[in-house]
Amino acid sequence: MKQLLFSALISIVLFGATSCVKVTFEDGGGTITPPTDPTSNVITGVISSSKFYAKGKWILKGYVYVVDGATVTFEAGCVVQSDVAEKGALIIERGAKIIAQGTSTSPIVFTSGKAIGSRAPGDWGGIILLGKAPTNRPLDPAPVIEGGVGRQYGGTDPLDASGVLRFVRIEYAGIAAEPGSEINGLTCGGVGSGTIIENVMVSFGNDDAFEFFGGTVNAKNLIAFATADDDFDFDFGFTGKIQYGISMRKPDFVDAGDAGNGVECDNDASGTNATPITRPQMSNFTIVGPNDATGTAANHNFSMRWRRRTQFIVRNSIFIGHPDAGFSMESDGTLNDYMNNVSEFRNNLVHASTSVYRSSNNNIATAAQIQTKAESEGCITLATSAAAGLTSPFYSITPNFLPATGSPALTGASFTGMNSFFTPTTFRGAMGTTNWTTGWTNWDPQNASY
Repeated sequence: MKQLLFSALISIVLFGATSCVKVTFEDGGGTITPPTDPTSNVITGVISSSKFYAKGKWILKGYVYVVDGATVTFEAGCVVQSDVAEKGALIIERGAKIIAQGTSTSPIVFTSGKAIGSRAPGDWGGIILLGKAPTNRPLDPAPVIEGGVGRQYGGTDPLDASGVLRFVRIEYAGIAAEPGSEINGLTCGGVGSGTIIENVMVSFGNDDAFEFFGGTVNAKNLIAFATADDDFDFDFGFTGKIQYGISMRKPDFVDAGDAGNGVECDNDASGTNATPITRPQMSNFTIVGPNDATGTAANHNFSMRWRRRTQFIVRNSIFIGHPDAGFSMESDGTLNDYMNNVSEFRNNLVHASTSVYRSSNNNIATAAQIQTKAESEGCITLATSAAAGLTSPFYSITPNFLPATGSPALTGASFTGMNSFFTPTTFRGAMGTTNWTTGWTNWDPQNASY
């Protein structure tokens, strides 16, 4: 019955009817109406009633706000391009939802509106999800998300749901509204664990690929490709779980005013003890730096930068090719929690061109002591990036992150004591013998025909 109703809805939308249809989606969503003008393919303004966008090409014009009670649904195969003159951004406010369920053969693409050969990072804003899950910011008033969109996030419901992002690409995003306040590829502010984020690729972003401001949302199969700033950024009490992540840096592209890291994490800007403490749980990541390629820009930085009073669990992952610090801890609270086993760094493969391990306070732990602890807990410090034994992980439009025969990544994982969200594997890094990027990704979006 659900499929019949869904098919009927598509017919109504395509033939321009204006009546409402009740459809039940996986997330329990409600009434859907077609766009106000069914002859137009422009998405703009404030969306206060639910809309369905059928497979095809749509134009996102200006900052588009989906407000409390409304759901926007994009059918698999949708291509949403930003207006060139009036750069777009899609903001899903607290209480609103996005349902973007692509497939491995028919992903949903949010991208630049420019022609082949002229696309660039910052051609549009990006996607902002705002939810009602806890952060460590005061709620009266609630914090306002960065990026100049003027909308609040956070609340008291860790199970809050902002919808579904599945098999989605976000390309050439990253408007800088003002210094230090940019729209990322995908920004999550107080997003709850009822939200589904799986198989999402952010490429050629002008700021961070993924940034999580508090919240409890979990995710699997995330890709950050050719990002200017950080690939994965966590702040303000984020406590979610992520398994299977890839980042790959473009050597000659990085934020000229900041340092680009694979992972950057803070509890807050001042390093206070505000609760909940930021504590991402991560497993099966492959974080790949520029690998000292010819023409590498100076601001490429660390694989992992655990900065102001943060905690973490990082297991079964690979960190290679960054110019400095595969594993850096930069506050007394961060160091103490790691040395006292509140935070975990286990069963990882770790490399950097210099200073593989870095400490901000040798009175708590030196780099050598950190290395000793990490290696006693299953980590391997690699002498070279090639020692990870990955097939072809460095920047190209045809990368391959699969471990080659004999790679230390094929074995050595451990999930003892980890949350049941994580699927146990024998391999370390994002892939074992299956390439889950096949079909829905695009490593050369500059030349994609939309």
